[in-house]
Amino acid sequence: MAMRATEDAQNAGSHAGMAMDSAMDMSSIDGKPIIGPGGEKLAVFNKFNGWPELKEAMMSGRIKAAYLLAPMVMDLADGGVPVKIVALGHRSGAVIMTGVKSTAKNVGELRGKTIAIPSRFAVDNIFLHRLMKKHGITDADVKIVEMAPPEMPAALFAGAVDAYATGEPFGALAQRKGYAKILHMTRDEWPSYICCVLTVRQDLIDSDRASVQRLVNFVLAAGQWLEGGQDNRHLAADLAARREFFGQDSALLRFVMDNPKDRVTYGNLRLVRTELDEIMNLAYDGKVLKNRVPYEKYVDESFMKAYTETAIKLKK
Repeated sequence: MAMRATEDAQNAGSHAGMAMDSAMDMSSIDGKPIIGPGGEKLAVFNKFNGWPELKEAMMSGRIKAAYLLAPMVMDLADGGVPVKIVALGHRSGAVIMTGVKSTAKNVGELRGKTIAIPSRFAVDNIFLHRLMKKHGITDADVKIVEMAPPEMPAALFAGAVDAYATGEPFGALAQRKGYAKILHMTRDEWPSYICCVLTVRQDLIDSDRASVQRLVNFVLAAGQWLEGGQDNRHLAADLAARREFFGQDSALLRFVMDNPKDRVTYGNLRLVRTELDEIMNLAYDGKVLKNRVPYEKYVDESFMKAYTETAIKLKK
């Protein structure tokens, strides 16, 4: 999955939820510098091409903040890596796609088929297994393979897989081209679905709480701004599509925002303990996590609780 940085703290939440993830580094490594109104460097945003690389960068401390998969953060924290979730990235926004010629009406009818997932740590994987349990099949009934989301549409088209579970826009891409259809959407099956979460290293929290608070303020405010109307969502899609950010087709991102309008939602990016506990327990039951991880070990609610209303000003 392409992981690319957002523009700056003011714009961060606007681009956070496209199922593409970003990393904020407060050091001087290569990347896109974010300059404040006084000319000071506020942060450096960096592009990553895969989850393992981004995970390693967070573990080593080279990256101080990133949008990561929720179970991945839980696993890191359980392993002693000092990271905390401080806000969400988006809600819903995941789909399970199959070919237009498939007669399957739900995942239970994919018995004997090959299904692609982004990573065992992906909540898309948990979503798939949640539905498999609902429809009475197990891992023994299907073949599950890990695959980078950008490769999934082509793999489905070529017949290398029969279905795939992923975040947008990689479901919409195949849907718009006419060779795939939606089998399940999180908006219908799991309205409180959470995938990517804004994660910050504890050393940044300890050394620069003001920057972390500023980032959280703008992420939460941007989420509310995005739900302020389709004009806002279209503007965010056009900005996110730029080459210096996600490098996507703006028409594709607009399609995700419009079909239907709650395919991905951003209005409530606050942390809810019961929702994250559900993901943690599902990840543990699915052997994604080795242990049940206490909420306080991987979450810091203080920035969310200290949130102050913040204006979003985007350049068109």
